[in-house]
Amino acid sequence: MPASLSKIQTAKNKVRLKGIRHDKKKQMRLFLLGGGILLLILGFFLSSPPVQFTKSDKASVDKLNVGDEVTSFLQEPVKVDKTLLSSPKTKDKAKNPPIRIIIPVLNVDLPVKEAKAVKGYWEVFADSAGYGIGSAYPDEVGNQVIFAHAKQGLFLPLKEAKLGQIIYVLTKNAWYSYMIDEIKEVIPSQTEVIAPTKDAILTLYTCSGFADSKRLIVVAKRI
Repeated sequence: MPASLSKIQTAKNKVRLKGIRHDKKKQMRLFLLGGGILLLILGFFLSSPPVQFTKSDKASVDKLNVGDEVTSFLQEPVKVDKTLLSSPKTKDKAKNPPIRIIIPVLNVDLPVKEAKAVKGYWEVFADSAGYGIGSAYPDEVGNQVIFAHAKQGLFLPLKEAKLGQIIYVLTKNAWYSYMIDEIKEVIPSQTEVIAPTKDAILTLYTCSGFADSKRLIVVAKRI
């Protein structure tokens, strides 16, 4: 376009804009036009179909739920193996629960509280490890179960556990040594990992996996 025509067109546009600024009817038409375009855009998005879960999405959600039971270790206590609940301690046996657990190579040094079984689940503590009442005492033959959240300052370092590492469990009047013999992951319903045993072992239990959907199990033999 020649420069002279461009100047003329620019001048015309300025005149039109000036006319709109002083003409309330034209301003109203312009406002209504803009509002109509905005409503069309909103209508398009509001009429779009809702997002649907795919089968893989649903499978991911199902991993976090078993019936109505949320399997997040952060939201539920530890499910007790039925054989422990049906085998109460002998009344004349001296009570000798663990009160502290130390894993030197992992910088774990925690107090241990006795965790009661309530409706088939052991309590889980926010500030310490828990000893599952009904499992073996450190001086007994059987499966001693100690658990804690996978948080900094609790059992988070267990993810770095290796075979052969030494664990110490202290009671009020003695201390016991264990060597890690097995490390594995299970789903929460696999309570057989904390069932009674014929050997003197220590089972450490914490959460792992995506959204705490699995359990990290560290098994150590008394030495």
